[in-house]
Amino acid sequence: MRILIYELARGLRARDHLVDIVWPRPQPSRVLQAINATSYDGFNVTAFTFQASTLPFARNYHKSERLTARLSAYLAQRVREGPYDLMHAQHVMTVPPAIAAAKASGVPVIATVRDYWPVCYWSDLLHTRNGLALCPECTIGNMTRCIQPRAGRAWPLALSMIPYMRANLARKQRTLADADAVIAVSRRIADDLRARAPELGVTRIEVIPNPVNMHALRALASRQPMTIRAPSGPYALYLGKIAPNKGTSFLVPAIERADLDWPLIVAGDGPDRSALEQHAASSGRDVRFTGWIDQAAAAEWLAHASMLIFPSRGPESLSRVLIEASALGVPIAAMDTGGTRDIIEPGVTGLLSSSPEGLAEDVRTLRRDDALRARLGAAARRRVETEFDAAAVVARVERLYTELIARS
Repeated sequence: MRILIYELARGLRARDHLVDIVWPRPQPSRVLQAINATSYDGFNVTAFTFQASTLPFARNYHKSERLTARLSAYLAQRVREGPYDLMHAQHVMTVPPAIAAAKASGVPVIATVRDYWPVCYWSDLLHTRNGLALCPECTIGNMTRCIQPRAGRAWPLALSMIPYMRANLARKQRTLADADAVIAVSRRIADDLRARAPELGVTRIEVIPNPVNMHALRALASRQPMTIRAPSGPYALYLGKIAPNKGTSFLVPAIERADLDWPLIVAGDGPDRSALEQHAASSGRDVRFTGWIDQAAAAEWLAHASMLIFPSRGPESLSRVLIEASALGVPIAAMDTGGTRDIIEPGVTGLLSSSPEGLAEDVRTLRRDDALRARLGAAARRRVETEFDAAAVVARVERLYTELIARS
């Protein structure tokens, strides 16, 4: 998220816009509301620090209803002391207070939605731990199901929070509907907002992807000397969080079914790592775990990979991993979930499957066909340069700014 905001801010500054950034910082320790001005790369950054409980539901209340009342007042004051032409909220914590402040101050406001928080209390549309089915809607029955895998043995006690969950979600939808425009980072996000949140029926929704600095990415990927220990020959790569929504339980079965004779590098960490390590060990396949890695190491692992396996059960809003792999010309076998089709055109810039078995067959296909891997990688690289490079994305955002400011 911070990288995305930085790329947008940097691009706007290059176009002669003045950009100030307000950054909410929840802290678990007892702290009075604190406002600290600092700077980063020449940008004015205001850290808005507040206390947020670590307890489930209480944490969400502090980051939502309680924060909105405090931060909206501060933002409205900032605008009045301005001058500011527009506010652009970038996160679930900032969207409600920014919209409230903008309406009180008479400036246009845009909200970027990067995941499913306006239509799902948990932001992921997953109401079961396993399987491919997504939650169809936030009914009491479905909320009862989605609480169970998250609350564990305490889930009967958590059922009493369903009225709060429903009210919280409805409040977010009503507030988001008051934005002058909503930017959805993928067509899937836009479609789900329209289908699952009737309040947004007349709200302007624009599909504009996240910006990625292709030049900086490729510089990281090609730096010398290398900081990673990559295999000397071809390898497949999984890059990301090791968690249920990422479909990592499909990884080992996929390489087994595909009879993949390359090493599989699993770059990342997460709650399901131990289970995945055990599964990999029992399979007898060459699966190597790096643990958590930083952005630079991720770029290097991608740059030298012969294939990216993307097993996500989703729904992915718009995967940065897929965009970066495409920018580096890495052939991709991915599950068809969420906004993935905004990045991958099946058979043209990658291979998409609708099941774990299909994913395995795509891995097998890529392993056996050198020419196909080269063709898909080259086409993917060309596509993301025109649609996802930071300069092109920032230009689209700027045009929206200009239009809204002219109407205000």
